[in-house]
Amino acid sequence: MAEESLRVCQLEEIPCPREFVSQIESRNIPAVFKGCVKNWKAFSLWDPSSGGLDYLLERVGSSMVEAMLSRSAPVFYGDIRGHERNFNLNYRFSCPSLLSLVIATNTSRSQGGIVKFLLNLKGMSSKDQIRSKVLCFLEMPRNKFILRRSQIGFPSIKVLQISVQIFVIVLQVPIMSIENEERVQLGTLREDIQRPAFLETKELASINLWMNNAHSRSSTHYDPHQNVLCVVSGCKQVVLWPPSASPFLYPMPLYGEASNHSAVNLEKPDLSIHPRAEQSMEYSQKVILHAGDALFIPEGWFHQVDSEDLTIAVNFWWRSNLMSGMSEHMDAYYLRLLLRR
Repeated sequence: MAEESLRVCQLEEIPCPREFVSQIESRNIPAVFKGCVKNWKAFSLWDPSSGGLDYLLERVGSSMVEAMLSRSAPVFYGDIRGHERNFNLNYRFSCPSLLSLVIATNTSRSQGGIVKFLLNLKGMSSKDQIRSKVLCFLEMPRNKFILRRSQIGFPSIKVLQISVQIFVIVLQVPIMSIENEERVQLGTLREDIQRPAFLETKELASINLWMNNAHSRSSTHYDPHQNVLCVVSGCKQVVLWPPSASPFLYPMPLYGEASNHSAVNLEKPDLSIHPRAEQSMEYSQKVILHAGDALFIPEGWFHQVDSEDLTIAVNFWWRSNLMSGMSEHMDAYYLRLLLRR
């Protein structure tokens, strides 16, 4: 059971910036803001049940984005450019191709996740020409497809059916980024969202779009930024642990790229390797976020996020006062202190 002072706040009314800083952020506790983003344009325009994916397909143009695809998910580890595990496939897509794939998988649940595309191959007479068009369409490696020839013979194929077994697609794309403006591919979507009122005084580091087409789970990790996660469509379950629970979660080695991630499989922990993990759930809290809700996750708080089928979210990251106040010339000093621990 979490300490009372660390309990997640549940707020029906949105605080003003001053109240947020004094009552929530300064106490370093998570908070749920019910219905916080229901007034966004995105709340209705991006809704998959009312043509939201088609709307996004029209808006994004030919932007190139990164996504992870997995055949053995649902757990994904880390940033899509950094420390994914070997069962996650990291690809760079054109946005129209990726959203077409999301739409296709979303309409093929009854087929066990098999995605079927029909491509017009009129005038193509060789297998290499057909493969080239297929790979150009989805921009994925050759060995990820099952190519099925028509019964009427290869030379006279007019349409080729491609079946792809894709269990999960996870998309993380910057809408705004101060630290790396070159990575911003979906800035056009910013007019569909609004900065939550309680963040009006914050200097944001980045805004990101998150989307998955099937149930997915993040690894247990913490972020080096203050974070507000806003669910636009679908539902997310977030399990939270305070920084004080770190010894029970066994963070990855300091020298690796995933040092902010837990090394423990919390569903089936190996207690011979991680004996303290048995107590980890005693420090955890669980919250459910529905469409329109937002969650403040303070930096340093471990969290594991489960997303249901086809969930769309936006998050806002900014640096805490502590991190903002650390001068770069003191990095070596702080590193020396850390290495002594």
